[in-house]
Amino acid sequence: MATFVMFGQYTPDALEEISKDRTVEAIKMIKNYGGEVKSMHAMLGEYDLMFVLELPNISKAMEVSIALFRLTGITFTTSAALEIEAFDAAAG
Repeated sequence: MATFVMFGQYTPDALEEISKDRTVEAIKMIKNYGGEVKSMHAMLGEYDLMFVLELPNISKAMEVSIALFRLTGITFTTSAALEIEAFDAAAG
């Protein structure tokens, strides 16, 4: 499994549809793609949301990003992330 950080921005339509039920649906959908939600945060600033997900691969990350947009209307920017210990080992 790989770690991905997803930064979300509400569209006006998505903002109108905020609900706990939609969050539950999003978590279920992520699990259906073989993923696991590590954390979800609401934010102030450039992005409105930040999700940390474990997903099988980059292909699944792309699929989840598209599926989340279709489900919620929220646009996401997705980045792969590496734990610092693995980064330090790779950097030598």
